[in-house]
Amino acid sequence: MLIKNTHTGVCHTDAFTLSGNDPEGVFPVVLGHEGAGIVVEVGEGVTSVKPGDHVIPLYTAECGECEFCQSGKTNLCVSVRETQGKGLMPDGTTRFSYNGQPLYHYMGCSTFSEYTVVAEVSLAKINPEANHEHVCLLGCGVTTGIGAVHNTAKVQPGDSVAIFGLGAIGLAAVQGARQAKSGTYYRYRY
Repeated sequence: MLIKNTHTGVCHTDAFTLSGNDPEGVFPVVLGHEGAGIVVEVGEGVTSVKPGDHVIPLYTAECGECEFCQSGKTNLCVSVRETQGKGLMPDGTTRFSYNGQPLYHYMGCSTFSEYTVVAEVSLAKINPEANHEHVCLLGCGVTTGIGAVHNTAKVQPGDSVAIFGLGAIGLAAVQGARQAKSGTYYRYRY
């Protein structure tokens, strides 16, 4: 699907990949994995969205069929990861090029481009009234921080929580701690 990106977030993961230290980084690449946009065109067989729909890209797409998706560990989907980790679409191709040379996709999203092409499994439809400037962070920072509190640490009411770093993920972890009704939460800058 062709998406017009209206807003994007900048995550430390993008900077890490750009640094050359990411062992899965492929170059040349169109970075960016937090974003919000509007569907411009859809391909054959696409049923979940239509042109004009507002969407956020999902770097943790899921096929729904592999062993991890069936076990509820959808963030480990091996089907999507097989091509996405190589900077390719699920069909094994890239939709970006420059001077006839391929440019790779990043985490199935490539939100640092005005237009991007993503697979249907890599999009979530959102309310058209949602502010894209705010929801562009939902694809990574917000869900990572809140998810760490609820799904990884499994914080319960009254628990004490320590949060190191107050970037987007740290602030989202504070929100998650408040949602979980933790007793005390500590925020540390370093």
